[in-house]
Amino acid sequence: MSDKAVITCALNGVLTDPKQHNVPVTPEQMAREAKAAFDAGASIMHIHLRQQALNKGHLPSWEVSVSKEIQQAIREACPGVIINHTSGVSGPNYSGALDCIRETRPEIAACNAGSLNYLKVKADNTWAWPPMMFDNAVEKVKDYLDVMNAVGTIPEFECFDVGIVRCVGMYTQVGMYKGPLEYNFVMGVASGMPSDPELLPILLKLKRPEAHWQVTAIGREEIWPLHQRCAELGGHLRTGLEDTFYLADGKKVTSNGQLIEAVVACARRVGREIASPAEARKIFGTNR
Repeated sequence: MSDKAVITCALNGVLTDPKQHNVPVTPEQMAREAKAAFDAGASIMHIHLRQQALNKGHLPSWEVSVSKEIQQAIREACPGVIINHTSGVSGPNYSGALDCIRETRPEIAACNAGSLNYLKVKADNTWAWPPMMFDNAVEKVKDYLDVMNAVGTIPEFECFDVGIVRCVGMYTQVGMYKGPLEYNFVMGVASGMPSDPELLPILLKLKRPEAHWQVTAIGREEIWPLHQRCAELGGHLRTGLEDTFYLADGKKVTSNGQLIEAVVACARRVGREIASPAEARKIFGTNR
């Protein structure tokens, strides 16, 4: 078990609508929410970019200037914080995501490690949204890894299913990536791995033994036993308004800080302390 738990806050996500949910969009809002999470124990901020024009905050942005402004605001509010930058794009045009990583050089960036049919069915047995493919072919993954390697950004390998976990080891075998390994087991997407704590021992068998790992638990109050099991097994912890709006008792939160307080409690219940930003940098091997 890793003695210190590194806490990541996923501040806003790509699908959450600020008109429906209290997610930050502007640099000022992102900095405010990051500060609440930072004060609660988060050392890493996972950021998504939204369009900044009036009434456009529900739409994604890949403008480098937006990324720079948001990162600067967060770093000023949270001294020593580590930025984990989004990169996920469906379809063949992902140059904007590559540009954001290349130009802003975040310490960590998401690297979606395989493709997934991204599906959900409503209670009336109709699709929640038109069925879509979140496509991450090997060539696309390599493009991301090449840019991250060039600027010294550590990839966080996002694994939505068991086979994708196995793919990460293959990427290292063929030389696509040779740096510090960090897995993020994304659990709770309806067409991916469920939020089931009993899956974790299997996933830990499949990851590279030297790699760090964490769980992204997507859902409502049912995800909290998964966070607790992650803490027990030595994983690092992540939560935020991208992943959930609910605490274990079913209460809906209004800020990322409330969610971070809850995962910090998961770690401390099993005797683990929370890593500072400096300690997190040492654990993950960031070089800046």
